[in-house]
Amino acid sequence: MTIQSIRKKLTLAAFVFALALFSAPHSLAQQAPAPAAQPPADKSGAPADAATPPAAPKVDPAEEADYKAFFDLKPGDNDQHIALGEAFVQKYPNSKYAEGVYAQLATAEYNKQDFSKMYVDADKALAVNPDEVTVLVLVGWVIPHSSNSNDVNYDAQLDKAEKYEKHALELLPALPKPASMTDEAFAKAKSESTSQAHSGLGLVYFRKQNYEGAVAELTKGTSTASSPDPTDYYVMGVSLGHLDRYAEAADAYTKCAAIPGGLQARCKQQADDAKKQAAAKPAPAKP
Repeated sequence: MTIQSIRKKLTLAAFVFALALFSAPHSLAQQAPAPAAQPPADKSGAPADAATPPAAPKVDPAEEADYKAFFDLKPGDNDQHIALGEAFVQKYPNSKYAEGVYAQLATAEYNKQDFSKMYVDADKALAVNPDEVTVLVLVGWVIPHSSNSNDVNYDAQLDKAEKYEKHALELLPALPKPASMTDEAFAKAKSESTSQAHSGLGLVYFRKQNYEGAVAELTKGTSTASSPDPTDYYVMGVSLGHLDRYAEAADAYTKCAAIPGGLQARCKQQADDAKKQAAAKPAPAKP
């Protein structure tokens, strides 16, 4: 299965990029840390430990300026994100901004369909912060859409995608809202990312031939997506067919057929076939 839906590509990029922006540091001028608590004084009135508290980290004006130039790039300017991002992490490998830069590099590389580089930079972002939810959602979604079943690492990649999406779904409910986002925008971004994570997990389960799991996750993903992906409905229909739930499969295919795109004609035909199967064979009794 390859990534077929352009609408899905654009939706994913938009919301993952938005989340990447608010997960990255937004204040370029760093705040000095609060003064360290002073140790209790002894009976003479002198501090018990007169050690000088550690100084605040020095701010590198060049690093701040380079990060601001990267941060100020317009969403969708993928070539510039890649050029400036790669230059930044090469020049400042230990920067406090490295996580956010790698996350946005991965998103830009995804938009360019350069998956090999996307995976490398995603791994670097997660090495800095294993809870980088934007990267977890992105990589967990791409793997089941683009993996080749003949690849020697196929099963391990699916396990990785499953782990990433499950972890993202654990993190998303408690994700703190940045001051720079409105409640409405934040709620929408979280909802779309949650939908994307369920979509990715559903595709992983489908690839693993866990059709019950695929239906459950894809149902969650499509029910909250602002613009559901026809691929999700198509895979849901196939999964329901494997479970002999033909009437439900016909409904999923019909929803797929209602969305303009490359799957529209196929889903219409599949919906007609599923309806015939449903009429010929009653649905299995539910336990």
